Amino acid sequence: MKLRKILQGVMNLKRVLIVGGGKGGTALLKLLNETDSLQVAALTDIDSSATGLERAASLGISTGSNWRAFIHNDIDIVIEATGRDEVFEQIRAERPARTVVIPGAVAYITAELLEEKETLIKQAKQQTDNQTLILNSIHDGMIVMDQDEIVTFLNKSGERILGKTRAEVIGQPVRHVIPSSGLPYLLKTKTKEINKELKIENGKKVITTRIPLIGSDGEPIGAYAVFKDITEVVQLAEEITDLKEVKTMLEAIIQSSDEAISVVDENGNGLMINPAYSRITGLSEKEVLGQPATVDISEGESMHMKVLNTRRPVRGVRMSVGPSKKEVLVNVAPVIVDGRLKGSVGVLHDVTEIQSLTSELKRARQIIRSLEAKYTFADITGESQELTLALEQARVGAKTPATVLLRGESGTGKELFAHAIHNESNRRHNKFIRVNCASIGESQLESELFGYEEGAFPGAKQGGKKGIFEEANYGSVFLDEIGELPLAMQAKLLRVLQEKEIVRTGGTKPILVDVRVIAATNINLEKAIMKKTFREDLYYRLNRLPIYIPPLRERKGDLPQLIEHLIQKLNEDYGRKVLSIDEEAFQKLREYDWPGNVRELENIIGRAMIFMEHHEEIISKNHIPSLKRKETSFADAHGEETIWLGGSLQEAVDEYEKNIIADAFRSHNFNKTKTAKALGISIRNLYYKLEKYQLDKDSVQEFS
Repeated sequence: MKLRKILQGVMNLKRVLIVGGGKGGTALLKLLNETDSLQVAALTDIDSSATGLERAASLGISTGSNWRAFIHNDIDIVIEATGRDEVFEQIRAERPARTVVIPGAVAYITAELLEEKETLIKQAKQQTDNQTLILNSIHDGMIVMDQDEIVTFLNKSGERILGKTRAEVIGQPVRHVIPSSGLPYLLKTKTKEINKELKIENGKKVITTRIPLIGSDGEPIGAYAVFKDITEVVQLAEEITDLKEVKTMLEAIIQSSDEAISVVDENGNGLMINPAYSRITGLSEKEVLGQPATVDISEGESMHMKVLNTRRPVRGVRMSVGPSKKEVLVNVAPVIVDGRLKGSVGVLHDVTEIQSLTSELKRARQIIRSLEAKYTFADITGESQELTLALEQARVGAKTPATVLLRGESGTGKELFAHAIHNESNRRHNKFIRVNCASIGESQLESELFGYEEGAFPGAKQGGKKGIFEEANYGSVFLDEIGELPLAMQAKLLRVLQEKEIVRTGGTKPILVDVRVIAATNINLEKAIMKKTFREDLYYRLNRLPIYIPPLRERKGDLPQLIEHLIQKLNEDYGRKVLSIDEEAFQKLREYDWPGNVRELENIIGRAMIFMEHHEEIISKNHIPSLKRKETSFADAHGEETIWLGGSLQEAVDEYEKNIIADAFRSHNFNKTKTAKALGISIRNLYYKLEKYQLDKDSVQEFS
């Protein structure tokens, strides 16, 4: 108060000298520098490191170590801030008559008051900031008005709900912001209103609570309202309802699923299992829920714990579970919500059930195999010039309705070409039926190809039966080993190709058919025509688009690709993990002429993989079975000493059986039905053995 009176008495004075740059002098410098009517002309201190000197210099104020250098420079006020009486007396003695001197005690008191004021201001500001932060953090909207009904505060949630910014709202009458606001009414009633419904300007409905602000004299100084968007509440209620429904539905699905399912939390403790899980493992909920994920493991590590540690799913892991050590395949995936690991879900598949289903699938595939084309040109492996030419011809043939004749040795892949041609044609969405002309008896073949009428022969099906050509209408029929077709059937086939019609066995009415014929043979049809076993007119009908498929010995450059393809295929068939073949083994295969072609190559690779150890991944030379015929000499009838030239007993038996079958086949003019009857075996068994020993008409003639 004393300093204020002194300053008020000299308001017309402008220039001030501060003597002392310590705590008091620095505080005065700050205070006076913010005052418009006073100007600090200089600040001095005998200590050159005083804080005040540095601050004054930064403000462009003159500084020095001796106050006498400044006291006569039009100084109106000198503030002694050193706190030393002798300095005060010296200044008072030497000051000009018009200069006012203020003692250091007053300066210190002023400095302390200023410091206390700043501390209080900071605390008040901190409290205000904290309150604002809290109010801005709440999900509900909040608006405050003063006693003049002017908005003084709006939090962030209030901005969101009202659709207006604070800059647009603060300082405005509350009724301009919310026309239907009831806050002004509280200034009269001084009572609060709880959970009132209000419709605001943007069409939203809110629930609001209004509270008056009462001063110390009992009179209102304003009011505030807290409000919540009803839409959000309704949506939240709907979401909760939906979540409950989803949870109930998921539980119902899990409980009714035939897949064995187990769920654990982030610590690996059991949360949920379903009846299928109990059926496979033999463990009840009581034995699993709340227990570690390892409780069901008989052999192997817990995949739940592995997934929880790695946060990555695992699939197809084989292990044993439960007291009975049931063998299962396990798939486990982590449950991650908003980036946080919440647990994992495991699905167990009974291996025995999988094997059973696989067998059923194979049987189903065998049933439908004759009605579909499985392969495309992409399944034909090789890039040799000979094979590329055949593929180009086949692709051209696929785009035309012409009959295709596939020619090539046994095992070259004629059937793959037939499949691919059908799949590349515009008939690909219709049936593809395969017929092996050599594997079906003549009488049965006629009814199979052309069907029969009711009563056509004893045991004929009531109502008759469609033949293959009728079944394949608008599709394709693949006639394999067409050279073995009996002459009577050749005449009927010629009618199909010429007239596009068939007549059922026992019938007279022709039936129109639209069928594309793909034929295949491994015999010399031209020789067959000369021997009168094949019709020349049928030959010219079939031979419109002949495609020669080269034997493997003519395209050995394709061996690397073929071997790689076969290894991958046989890995799937045998459940192995063979990677490749070494150079010595490959050279052994390359030096062989492959009379059985790709079929023989697959046989050799398959046999090699079967005899490999489970841990071996590379086919080596010692895995490859013998590829050369071994000569074996037996004792003659006179009991001469036997000379054994090597080879196993089975090899000798196979060689002898091959010779017998070849002789019988040749003796019966290569008629497979008669040959099978003469040997006392089924036609199917004969067909298998001919394929096993790579015996066909040409090879038997060469063999003789």
